[in-house]
Parts: sequence; C-alpha cells; structure tokens
Amino acid sequence: MREFIIYSRTGRTDSRFGSLREAGRLDVVYQCILMSLFMSHAIRRDVVFHAVLGGPPSPPRELVVDGSTLRDARLDERTWENILRNTLSGKSHPGVSIRKNSLQNLAKEKSNIFVLEESGESIKTIDLGENPVFVLGDQVGLPKKDEEFLLRYGKKVSIGGRAYLASACICIINYILDQRESFEG
Repeated sequence: MREFIIYSRTGRTDSRFGSLREAGRLDVVYQCILMSLFMSHAIRRDVVFHAVLGGPPSPPRELVVDGSTLRDARLDERTWENILRNTLSGKSHPGVSIRKNSLQNLAKEKSNIFVLEESGESIKTIDLGENPVFVLGDQVGLPKKDEEFLLRYGKKVSIGGRAYLASACICIINYILDQRESFEG
C-alpha cells in the first residue's frame, strides 16, 4: 500500500464554490488525485490519497480518497468537481470521505513518512520500506512548523533537485515504486 498526503493551504472546506480553481485551488488537489489513483483503464486499488484542506470556512478538514473502495469516478474535472462538492456538503460517494483532521494529527496516525523536498535524500537510493506515506505541499509548500513536526516522524526525500508540480511528483513516485515492484516481483 502507498499513501499520498497533500497539504492545501487554501482548499475550501465547504461546497460553496463555482469551479475547482475558484475553490482555493482544489484543482491542484484534483490533479493530485488523478496522479495518485488512476492508470490507463484502471484504478490503483493499493493507494490512499489524503488532502488536508486549510481554507475557509472551517479548516482543517481531511479529504480521503481510498482506491480500494473508489467507484463511479471518471477522470474529468467536472466529475471530480461534483464529487468534491457533494463530499464537502456531507453527501457520500464510494471511496471518498471527509473528516475534521489536521496535518499533524494525520501524521501521528501514520508511520514510514517521507516529506518531499528538493534537498532531501534521493528517493532512488533509499529503502522506502513497507507502506510508504509521502507528504507534499501544494503550490505554496508546507508551512515550516508543520514540516518540522513531520520530520519528527519521517525524513526528507527528493525526486530531484528541481521543484515539480505536486501532481508530477506523485506521478514520478508512482513510476519509481512501480519499477521497484516489477523488478522485485
């Protein structure tokens, strides 16, 4: 199993928004969901995606998308806009849930945490162990106090010396892990 956590500083915590971009950049969260869970003609059933939303009106809220139970989800932005709007308004969708939770509390529930940072140790050379959990910031990055807290539970890793989009980071990590699994299996 692999997990991805993105911290969205501005992601709306209610359903009152026009588009994902207008919802505190929930479009970034949507893109990360796609890269975490979807392959060509398949859903990664061994992935859980978390987005900690820090925007108005009632932060923090944790959005969870569980690949093992996700159903009725296409790849298009309109579908995910509706799923997110419904979930944030309290309606249910198979594999998608919301709860009141902070990034620090979520980290306490996890083990084997890796914080993505350009200056971290190369992900290509380290042992990621069982059930790695990767934490990324949104387009602004992680708040310093949260990053310091996370590093008490994990370590910094890097996919390279450049800053990539969060969704691209997730895609690259999935590729690296898929390659490792295909050579180990």
